[in-house]
Amino acid sequence: MSEAIPVSRAVDHGTAKLMPDVDRERAWLLTVDGAPQSYVDLDDPAYLEFEYARRLGYVLDTVAEEGRPLDVLHLGGGALTLPRYVAATRPGSRQDVVEADRALLELVVEQLPLAQGSGVALHAADARAWLEAAPDDSADVLIADVFGGSRVPAHLTSLAYAREAERVLRPGGVYLTNLADAAPFAFLRSQLANFAAVFEELALIAEPGVLRGRRFGNAVLVASHRSVDTAALARRTAADAFPARVEHGAALRDFIGAARPVHDTDAVPSPEPPDGAFGIG
Repeated sequence: MSEAIPVSRAVDHGTAKLMPDVDRERAWLLTVDGAPQSYVDLDDPAYLEFEYARRLGYVLDTVAEEGRPLDVLHLGGGALTLPRYVAATRPGSRQDVVEADRALLELVVEQLPLAQGSGVALHAADARAWLEAAPDDSADVLIADVFGGSRVPAHLTSLAYAREAERVLRPGGVYLTNLADAAPFAFLRSQLANFAAVFEELALIAEPGVLRGRRFGNAVLVASHRSVDTAALARRTAADAFPARVEHGAALRDFIGAARPVHDTDAVPSPEPPDGAFGIG
């Protein structure tokens, strides 16, 4: 058996590296300019290594009955971890992946090919531009995991962006995004305020230490016009190797506090993470 060899290549927005996992035979870590972006196990696409990816996976598992195909729009591609997960857990799903870095997409498809009949269509385009051109009521789930380096770009952090997401989702659709912040949570609160102005129901999944302001970390935001199964989510996230809490209702409104929605003219990228903030979970 030949040993897997790391791959390094200049892509449109930095240097991408694919590094094999010594513990899992066909598993790979993708970094861009040193920042971990994705982890993929080609033999087990339902395996999610990163903590935040598992939390997104828990939501995906609970948005519809087990195995039911979904129409999913992914903003941000990376190594296509979540599209592979949906294809494996909900066969027959139709998925569109929008990734601004065409060379990165080409590298991933070349080195970590998608399974035949995956139902995944790849598009090299800006996420906001693609969203604005997408038809109304065309997605069951919209997942935003877009990072320029380690920061969410400013044009994906405004109220106008949240309204576009709501327009593209079907009436029972669910919006998911991966955000990162630290106390005093100015960015995270502003994002919650954006989506609270547009959607009827919100939930936030994060480790207690992050929510208490002890450290910088990820938070998964869930937004919908229908009730999210927060009890099922709470059970799954509490049982994770890195337990997390699900905040919703009055507690989440208290967390948002006086934060106001952000308009395009005032939008800023997510904060720069401190050195060493992110590793594999």
